[in-house]
Amino acid sequence: MSSAAERMSRVDTAWLRMDSDVNLMVITGIWLLTPAVGYEALCERLRHTMLRYPRFRQKVVEDALGYLWVEDENFDVERHVSRERLAPQRGRSQRQALQARAAELATTPLDREHPLWHWHLIDDYEGGSAVIIRIHHCIADGIALMSVLHSITDGGHAPPRRREHREHGHDGDWLADAVVRPLTDLTVKAIGMYGEGVVRSIEMLSNPQRPLAGSLDMARAGMQVVSDAAALALMPDDSKTRLKGRPVGIKRVAWCEPLPLDDVKAIGKALNCSVNDVLLSCVAGAIGEYLREVGDDPAGKEIRALVPVNLRPAEQAHQLGNRFGLVPLVLPIGIANPVERVYAVRARMAELKGSYQPLLAFAILAASGLLVKPAQDFITNLFAKKTTAVMTNVPGPREPLKFCGSTLRQNMFWVPQSGHIGMGVSILSYAGGVQFGLITDKKLCAEPQRIIDRFGPEFEKLLWITLLLPWGELAD
Repeated sequence: MSSAAERMSRVDTAWLRMDSDVNLMVITGIWLLTPAVGYEALCERLRHTMLRYPRFRQKVVEDALGYLWVEDENFDVERHVSRERLAPQRGRSQRQALQARAAELATTPLDREHPLWHWHLIDDYEGGSAVIIRIHHCIADGIALMSVLHSITDGGHAPPRRREHREHGHDGDWLADAVVRPLTDLTVKAIGMYGEGVVRSIEMLSNPQRPLAGSLDMARAGMQVVSDAAALALMPDDSKTRLKGRPVGIKRVAWCEPLPLDDVKAIGKALNCSVNDVLLSCVAGAIGEYLREVGDDPAGKEIRALVPVNLRPAEQAHQLGNRFGLVPLVLPIGIANPVERVYAVRARMAELKGSYQPLLAFAILAASGLLVKPAQDFITNLFAKKTTAVMTNVPGPREPLKFCGSTLRQNMFWVPQSGHIGMGVSILSYAGGVQFGLITDKKLCAEPQRIIDRFGPEFEKLLWITLLLPWGELAD
């Protein structure tokens, strides 16, 4: 194991410094395992799999130039794995107790004297074990962490060995390295840049040796960048609801049972929408119904969610660090008609295709990592002022995974919120199901389960409408 220090990238520095007294940049997840997993077996598995990634043996050290990843000379895997049992309370189910514990840990800082991750093994949960996993966002984004966590399951593959200059943290030109060079065709498709002119301009950016003078495509791309930058800067605040305000830093978490992914795909096909259109429409509908239930009228209101967009090619998913941009997506919470709402979501998603906003947001985050923290906080709060939620959608494996011989029967996580944003929506597909998770600030929404409980009914509305369509249309 190398003990050489590695300079933290500017983007990861921005995420490290984004911790505040009301929001920690810690990704919190839960695994539900059957049968139970033992503490010694868990530690042994992490020792021989997770620690193959050097980052999980490194702590963060600050110097005059920023932050370094430095090998923790006193590393002990058992320091990062706790064993506990949920305290029973009258009238509270095991799930409610687990939700309360996860919410408590979501506001508990990780120890900066050691690597920024921790596992909490919960014994005797629903006939098996529950594991609460906490990893700081500065280590990696959701796509990379999903790859890491799957690699440590039974039969998981070790990460490919990185080239020596990468291992020792040659920072180099971070903008070219993190934005220009990774822009492969796969990344372009992931962002939704389907126009031929945009694809060609990205290819030119990826190959600096090619002449750019006189390129009509580059002129168009430049105009698009200017337009998108102006749109980000001039973006108005979204509608005021009880879900938007200054949080107090006390979290609440909730989740629902998975929806059948095949049914979601069938609805999308029948309505000529994507899976994401269907899922985001359910999110908007659930939030709108919740507001009506508590006595607010969401008619005509729209809230904005910051949605991470992957900028990492699939074959690089094992690499750590943060490589994603952000796009502002407007959710039409005031539309009660489920069909009208799903088409409204589809229209808003279409408006984002061909946009450079994910790259611009990535560059803004990277640039903020160069600034003093008050300046970075100012930039972060500009985004927060114009949004109500952070929302992410992470694809998982299609088949159930095994871990230490036990079945991973349910898998969920909660996205952290930055600045003064008080709500995070997480969507995860796993083993043929789609899992919704919600984390809120107690001041803004003390019972997120009331929103989560509306996801299923909103989905069923679309399912029934699909079943009522003429069979010929469904076959087509």
